[in-house]
Amino acid sequence: MSAIVLVLLGLGGMAAGYLFYSRFIARHIYKLDEQFRTPAHEFEDGVDFVPTNRFVLWGHHFTSVAGAAPIVGPAIAVIWGWLPAFLWVVFGTIFFAGVHDMGAIWASVRNRAKSVGALTGEVVGKRARSVFMIVIFLVLLMVNAVFGVVIARLLINNPGAVVPVWGAIAVALVIGQLIYRRIFGLGIVSIVGVVILYALIYIGPSVPITLPEQTFGLSASASWILLLFAYAAVASLLPVWMLLQPRDYINGLQLFVGLILLYGAVLIGNPSVVAPMVNDALPVNTPSMIPLLFVTIACGAISGFHGLVASGTTSKQLNRETDARFVGYFGAVGEGALALAAIVAATAGFASLADWQAVYSAFGQGGVTAFVNGGAAILANGLGLDQAVAATLLTVMAALFAGTTMDTGLRLQRYIFQEWGEIYGIKWLGKALPATTLAVASCLILAFGAGGADGSGGLLIWPLFGTTNQLLAGLTLLVITVMLVRSHRPARYTLIPLIFLLAMTLCALLLQLKTFYDKGDWFLLGLDIVVLVAAILVTLECSASLLRHKREANASSS
Repeated sequence: MSAIVLVLLGLGGMAAGYLFYSRFIARHIYKLDEQFRTPAHEFEDGVDFVPTNRFVLWGHHFTSVAGAAPIVGPAIAVIWGWLPAFLWVVFGTIFFAGVHDMGAIWASVRNRAKSVGALTGEVVGKRARSVFMIVIFLVLLMVNAVFGVVIARLLINNPGAVVPVWGAIAVALVIGQLIYRRIFGLGIVSIVGVVILYALIYIGPSVPITLPEQTFGLSASASWILLLFAYAAVASLLPVWMLLQPRDYINGLQLFVGLILLYGAVLIGNPSVVAPMVNDALPVNTPSMIPLLFVTIACGAISGFHGLVASGTTSKQLNRETDARFVGYFGAVGEGALALAAIVAATAGFASLADWQAVYSAFGQGGVTAFVNGGAAILANGLGLDQAVAATLLTVMAALFAGTTMDTGLRLQRYIFQEWGEIYGIKWLGKALPATTLAVASCLILAFGAGGADGSGGLLIWPLFGTTNQLLAGLTLLVITVMLVRSHRPARYTLIPLIFLLAMTLCALLLQLKTFYDKGDWFLLGLDIVVLVAAILVTLECSASLLRHKREANASSS
């Protein structure tokens, strides 16, 4: 089968979702109001609350939510066949992710840009808020600790990516000044910035950079992780316009161009999908596709982390409420396009079915490696790019996605500590520097305390990321649904996705309980129980609130 069919059907479906379905949701369900005064204007401080051009904000939101997850998840999930992964990514983007992301922005903007965790306290109740914020903290801890490892390994495995990955930071700092001080127009800055980034990608393989195998007793991976967290700590304290916005914006453009190149190579080279439509020859010990497919592919279909970004940083920068459709829903479409590219690279980037089966010999195989190698083969065959340059381009794409997510993730973790300080009256915790210090410390304790000298401790709890993340998405949809019911608006457009998502996630958590018990992994077993109990408690609290408001709405209309 030609990969062109997947590309045209997938991108066409997501484009139709944005043009028609998102407009319906924005106008008739969320009722976005252009005249509503957003928190970016109400609380403008030049640091966190900054009214932002919607294209720049889209770049921030898109690259922050994308990360490496929409590459890793789909490139692993194709082990069940390309059709299940394809259908979940396309329909998940249209009916789940876009509605969730736009809704999270709307809910936060309507409540002084509070995070979805703090918002739960006002919409549902204090007990639900306390439990919900623990789940949020766990998700951020997993994302930040693991992405540090992912980026470190990418830089070690491809030293040619070091110059473009770190060079992008310098480019972003310059662009931030040019845009903020209105020295040049956005169009000129965008073009020049993208050209410089691609020049760095071309130069990168010629000047590979590697760290010593041992530095003060630390491995190269551990050294990279410390450098990444030091950078992320500084970035999380700087005003958003100085680094976060321009870095995400220019990376978003560069990454979007990368997707265009990859899809263009598919259209020109017309590679064949060698993986099976539905794999009936699964390797031994491959888990059941249902419910695991829906938590293996999180980002790219729907992800709770998106709600954290939407209500954590994006809502504080939204210039007009109506921009939530472009930033939120179209940001989800951008991520869906990346997930679709990962599926194509991991199924059509191999010479034969035997080559594909050799890589997918066990569940968990594929991931970023399959995306980079498969995508590089497609770029080389379709556009004639040098294989090494193509591999560097895709490695930089993955690293930049992960890096921008880590930037935003650490800032969000800082917000969580600050919100805890506000909730419990701890004044010093409400300040940026102590909160950032605690955020970094918690990540490093997990990384080095659980993982030893190489700092890979985040990987220890990563098996729970998919279920915890999807649980967070379901609970975010619950909060949005309660708000819709309170406002006497139709709630089925969020209620149906959240019921499906919570059902799949709770089944996956129960399935993982058995897996951890059989393996004797008592740490993950205990953590799984904590997440499961938290899920049940928040679901019960939200359901009770939902039913109460529903009865009140019915009583007032009768």
